[in-house]
Amino acid sequence: MTNTKVILANRPTGAASKNNFDLLTEDIRELKDGELLIKIDVISLDPAMRGWMNEGTTYIKGVEIGAVMRSFSAGKIVASKNPNFQEGQYVSGLLGAQNYCISDGTGLSKLDISNGKLSYHLGILGMPGMTAYFGLLEKGKPQQGETVFISGAAGIVGSTVGQIAKIKGCTVIGSAGSDAKCDYLTNECGFDYAINYKTDDINAKLKEYAPEGVHIFYDNVGGPILDIALANLAQGARVTICGAISQYNDMGNIYGPKNYMKIVTARGHLNGIIVFDYLAQWPAAAKEIADWIAEGKIHPKEHIIHGLENFPSALQMLYTGENFGKLVLTV
Repeated sequence: MTNTKVILANRPTGAASKNNFDLLTEDIRELKDGELLIKIDVISLDPAMRGWMNEGTTYIKGVEIGAVMRSFSAGKIVASKNPNFQEGQYVSGLLGAQNYCISDGTGLSKLDISNGKLSYHLGILGMPGMTAYFGLLEKGKPQQGETVFISGAAGIVGSTVGQIAKIKGCTVIGSAGSDAKCDYLTNECGFDYAINYKTDDINAKLKEYAPEGVHIFYDNVGGPILDIALANLAQGARVTICGAISQYNDMGNIYGPKNYMKIVTARGHLNGIIVFDYLAQWPAAAKEIADWIAEGKIHPKEHIIHGLENFPSALQMLYTGENFGKLVLTV
């Protein structure tokens, strides 16, 4: 048997491109005691990958040159010499962008695919869904009747935040980069309002849709939209910083907020969310989200690309806004 894997060939300057990656095929070695072999079926493509390609350590160490590109992946165990894992079980974890992965079981999650199709466990029931769940509920602490504004709202994290906020009785406003994505937010996700950041005056729209201010701002984008949101905070507002996808390709010249003193005048809170802090709570959160999906309260959307050879071009879609829904690569 052979394994084909996407390796990080060199570190990108600016946007990642196919020149930063190589495909390598090699024989799969025999399993040692305590190990298992996983056939990977789906690979998650996430904005955090751009940061993982940098040298050094932030909340997680950068991928080494020549190593398999880090990714959350899911698949079926096809051989096992580990008594805690059986052939035929589905698992997920940081298994990398490859066909097969040998694991000692560390960091693996056993999946109940009766809760939803396998790809859901990399999206709505996986890291992005958990980021939305804990970022909103633990950091934002929404109360019924409050107004929630979400940047990058048509992505898997933003759309999930908005749908959970609606379940909690909030008024929800989202920004996205096309009329089609705005229609998706209001017609499928149940948002109250959607703002096309490319054609609308965001500040004017926020004043119209949230005349008493924004109680929770969930930021996936960073840059100028963070400044606009800060200028429209309600008293006691909570700001959750999830990411800054508008800045990832040039972190050396990151746009810093000019309106940060609005946190003071709003008597507000500015928080960051790293989802790995909540690993022990993931199973219960995934069960609750799965129940909401079954009840028709949350509507996941996926954008599926096939083939490891398309990994580089698919990854680029995250930063150009081409994807529509959770971006997943099938193997």
